[in-house]
Amino acid sequence: MCVLIYRCKISQLNMCLDIELNLRLLIIDVHQIRGDKCWRDLTCMNYHYETQPVPNPISWFMHHAPQEWHMFETMSNHVVELVMPWLLLLPWRSAVAMGGVVQILFQTVIIVSGNFSFLNWLTMLPAIFCFDDEHLSPLFSLKTLKCVPVAEKLADRNHHRPVRYQRAVLNCMIGMFLAFLSIPVVQNLLSPNQQMNTSFESFRLVNTYGAFGSITKDRTEVILEGTTDEQFTANTRWKEFEFKCKPGRVTRTPCLISPYHYRLDWLMWFAAFQHYQQNPWFINLVAKLLEGDEDVRNLIAHDPFQNSSTLPKYIRAQHYGYQYTVPGSEGSGAVWTRKYLKPYMPPVSLTQLKEFREERGFLRNPPEKKGKKAKKGKSGASEVQQWYYLFFSYEDLRYP
Repeated sequence: MCVLIYRCKISQLNMCLDIELNLRLLIIDVHQIRGDKCWRDLTCMNYHYETQPVPNPISWFMHHAPQEWHMFETMSNHVVELVMPWLLLLPWRSAVAMGGVVQILFQTVIIVSGNFSFLNWLTMLPAIFCFDDEHLSPLFSLKTLKCVPVAEKLADRNHHRPVRYQRAVLNCMIGMFLAFLSIPVVQNLLSPNQQMNTSFESFRLVNTYGAFGSITKDRTEVILEGTTDEQFTANTRWKEFEFKCKPGRVTRTPCLISPYHYRLDWLMWFAAFQHYQQNPWFINLVAKLLEGDEDVRNLIAHDPFQNSSTLPKYIRAQHYGYQYTVPGSEGSGAVWTRKYLKPYMPPVSLTQLKEFREERGFLRNPPEKKGKKAKKGKSGASEVQQWYYLFFSYEDLRYP
């Protein structure tokens, strides 16, 4: 423990991490400014809290903040990501520490305002290296702090000059290698046709990352509905499937799950922007619900047919527009208002999906995990198999 909290006053590791955090934040904000006009006219935060992938209970209140506050939020985003990162490169300890505090506070605000899984928690980690022993000492007990001088002596005793030079040469070589790989990344950043979230080499060591380069102005949701009727008509009664966190029932309070991540709910947000035929996993999800698969049922909050003796004969998907309720309507118990837009996927039966699933390889059993015995789900399938069944096929072994 004593050795872990010891660090040199000027650390090459700290400098590299500070530079990396600095460049990443700068690139993200450059992507944003060039990606959507609302980042330039300071209106992006008017939409963000309502249209983000998985809102939390605080998002409703932040969405209804005054217009001037939303403009301040957007401007603050630019200051934090374009101006404040330069503090991390200054030679003054107080400036570096201030830059670290700003970045941690910025990520904390994002965590409070929405469910972005572990993304923002991980982004905080490099900022910790902006602080030295003097800043971090209040976090440790007096007993631990007394060990620090001992750790310093051990470090000085083992600090051989040849090793220091070898480490410096290795660091320079790694830096030059990454700089060479980053050439197409910088070219893409300056290009008028820049691409976001793209890798330019096979090992994916460097890439472009642009979270929320374009802000969605309207929220749409895909709602799954099923029926036990042998033939569906205009009078057919459809029952809704409820997901664990994504908006569904208008009266359900948004969940709070960060840093946990419901991958299926997240993917459903993306699916609403696309056609269902672009997402084979979505079609297989419907098929698994038609089969009453227990492992897939565990991925959602409520299957209306789970306690029924009859499985659904047909499932369809409907496209709805969602908006937050306005202040003053709390008495209704609703958080959202929704409006039917159009069909997303027509009613389908298990028989109709059989050929598609065979062509995509969804009906084949994946290989058992070798070595240690895999953990089994309720249906007897391992956790690896559960995800194969839902998202993967043997012709397309990749995440959607």
